Amino acid sequence: MTSLPAFLQLHLREIARLTFEHLWLTGFALLLAVTIGLPTGVLLTRYPPLARPVIALANILQTIPSLALFGLLLPVPWLGEDAARLAILALTGYALLPILRNTYAGIRSVDPALIDVAQAMGMTGAQRLLKVELPLGASVILAGIRTATVTCVGVATIAAAIGAGGLGELIFRGVASVDNGLVLAGAIPAALLALTADGALGWIEKRLEVRR
Repeated sequence: MTSLPAFLQLHLREIARLTFEHLWLTGFALLLAVTIGLPTGVLLTRYPPLARPVIALANILQTIPSLALFGLLLPVPWLGEDAARLAILALTGYALLPILRNTYAGIRSVDPALIDVAQAMGMTGAQRLLKVELPLGASVILAGIRTATVTCVGVATIAAAIGAGGLGELIFRGVASVDNGLVLAGAIPAALLALTADGALGWIEKRLEVRR
């Protein structure tokens, strides 16, 4: 059995490469999720009857076990041909719900009196959104992005099961060879990534709450 210090000494370059892959998968998926979830959440505040079915659909998607979702997507033409592409799409799906739900909740939580004041000042819908609703709902929206980030970092370890890379490779190899050093070499950096992202976004979230 390989000890963790010995493994780190021998395979530091590999751990760095897999950490970069993990960050790339997570970052790209989060970028897509924010690009889709943020405007969709804003749109739902303009058409409230659509909110419940759309959020329910995102909720159903998130309840599918990660390995099952990867398995369902593998036979899809074009998508299943590239493991990284498939993993990014699946991670995007898991990140959508908290971003979508919190964007909707954050904007809806803005005091209606402030909306009335903005309208009385002659603000257009876009100006009201950018200068009133998004700034006041920013802390709630960021809390959703924070949850989505931690979720993505965790689920990305499972992506190694379909050959998408990332720190999960070390975990799966360690489990297969009953090597705790390998397992920890993948699990510890993944946990540190999640804790670092959660701490940084939590700090920003608190700053926004004070400003609010």
